Amino acid sequence: MEYTQQSGAGSDAPATREEVAEALEQLAFLAVRHLTNRDISFTAASTLGRLSREGPSRLTALAADEGVTQPSMTQLIQRLERQGLVTRVDDPHDGRVVLVAITDAGRELLAERRRGRTNRLAELLATLPPEDEQALATAVRAATPAFQRLVESAARARKSPGNTAS
Repeated sequence: MEYTQQSGAGSDAPATREEVAEALEQLAFLAVRHLTNRDISFTAASTLGRLSREGPSRLTALAADEGVTQPSMTQLIQRLERQGLVTRVDDPHDGRVVLVAITDAGRELLAERRRGRTNRLAELLATLPPEDEQALATAVRAATPAFQRLVESAARARKSPGNTAS
């Protein structure tokens, strides 16, 4: 399949799937390298985000979802617990099970990180000529549904039986 890419003053040139993948890789690099606050690890931030979105979870499920070993997740949860970002709660459906839940402090940390990324990105966008900023805005609006489908597809693939990717 070919995609259309702007390669100059209004000319349309076919873009391959690999070129689109490379552009998305550059975007991911920008996000990770230049927009992400490194106050906590990527896995810690991802775990907090998951707990915020999905609610309390078993430690074993968190480890599987994050692609880490259970001992590694145990250590991470202990660190986050000491920082007051998560807490352990009883499972209302099974009194023998303990779940991990995000605290208000954990939610606030996520919100602060999101605000920081947004502010840093806005500062970077301000360095662009107005026509480039508008072109990006138009492209993002058009691509958002496809990005959402990619995220959903990646989540399904990660949870499929037999998947060994981490």
